[in-house]
Amino acid sequence: MARFTVFIAAAVLAFLVAAPVTEVTAKKYLVGDKKFWNPNINYDTWVQGKHFYLGDWLYFVYYRNLHNILEVNKTDYEKCIADHPIRNYTRGAGRDIVPLNVTKQYYLLDGRGGCSAGMKLTVKVEPLPPPPKSAPVKEH
Repeated sequence: MARFTVFIAAAVLAFLVAAPVTEVTAKKYLVGDKKFWNPNINYDTWVQGKHFYLGDWLYFVYYRNLHNILEVNKTDYEKCIADHPIRNYTRGAGRDIVPLNVTKQYYLLDGRGGCSAGMKLTVKVEPLPPPPKSAPVKEH
């Protein structure tokens, strides 16, 4: 009986090792990299070359008494209007997270005057890409 149990355990272990595992992890983006969320930074340039997927998140670091992070609609984004935000992501510490949990275009800005100095960011969130296909098994 012990041999049979060891055989079954070995078979299960072999299956788990051989089974392809696709690892999908959310990515954290530090907005502005080392320049953080500040005026006079071109966030359009910062976004270039990045792909944002469902489950990723944006991490904002800023002076908490001077700035905030608001989600607005496209029109308000283009005109730097913060009067009617869709959502306020500001929690008061100057280190806030925007979870990208919906596939859509996000329009984010500083509602305390920084928008007119460039503190606005738009990102398009896409569905997760399909996992890579495993190599075909060759028959001998």
